[in-house]
Amino acid sequence: MSQHAASTSKWDAADYARVGAFVAQLGGAALDLLDPKPGERILDVGCGEGTLTKKIVERGATVLGIDNSPEMIAAARSAGIDALLLPAENMTFSSEFDTAFSNATLHWVLEKEQAARAIFRALKPSGRFAGEMGGEGNLKKLREALDEELIIRGYVPPVEASNWYASPHEFAAVYEAAGFRELDARLIERPTPIEHGVAAWVTTFRKGWLDRAQVPEGERAEIGAAVADRVGSNVADYVRLRFIMRKPA
Repeated sequence: MSQHAASTSKWDAADYARVGAFVAQLGGAALDLLDPKPGERILDVGCGEGTLTKKIVERGATVLGIDNSPEMIAAARSAGIDALLLPAENMTFSSEFDTAFSNATLHWVLEKEQAARAIFRALKPSGRFAGEMGGEGNLKKLREALDEELIIRGYVPPVEASNWYASPHEFAAVYEAAGFRELDARLIERPTPIEHGVAAWVTTFRKGWLDRAQVPEGERAEIGAAVADRVGSNVADYVRLRFIMRKPA
C-alpha cells in the first residue's frame, strides 16, 4: 500500500476481537452468498483474525487468508488459519482458487483497481467472488461526529479519504473493468447496535484516522466518549455493499 493508504487501517487484534466481533457475526449472509463447497480452494481477501475464515474451513473447503495487518495475521495463525501477510493489491496468484471471499475489507483498499485485477487473476476460469464491504453512505453520521469533535479540539481531520464507500455502479465499474461478469452488487442499510458502545468503536475502528490527525493516545478515550454523546445512540449507521460476480470461463 501507499503510505497514506497503509495508515488508514491499523488494528489491535485483541481490541478488534472484543469490540468488532459483530463484523464477522453479520458477515454470515455474505458467506452464504458465496456458498463454499467441500473441496474448493478459497481465497479470503482480508481475513482479519480469521473468524469467518474458520467458518469456511468448517464447510469443507481449503482456505488461504491474506491481510495487510501483522497483528491480524498473527491472530489468524494462532487460531490455526493458513494466512499470509499480503495487501490485496499486491497479490500475484494466478488461476489458483476456485472462489474468493471478502468481508469488511475492500472499503479499506484504496488501490481498488489494482486489487480487483489481482483478485481476478487469482481465480480459475468460472471462479466466483462474493462478499460484502462498506457501501455508499456508510457510517456517515458517526464519521461526521468524529470530525466535528476533532475540529472542536483543535485537530485537523485528514483530508484524504480513508475508505472507498462505493455505490453499486462505482463498484461494478471497477470490477467489470478487471474482467468480471455476471456481477450483482446492491446496498443494504443495516443499522447495527454496537455492544461495547460508540466510544470503543471510535478508538478501535478509527485508530488509523486518529493517528493521521495526530491525536495523542491519552486523549482518544475522551474523544470517543464525546462522539458517543454527540451521536446519542449505540446504533451505528452501517450501509453494506453486498456482491457476487464470476470470472468468465
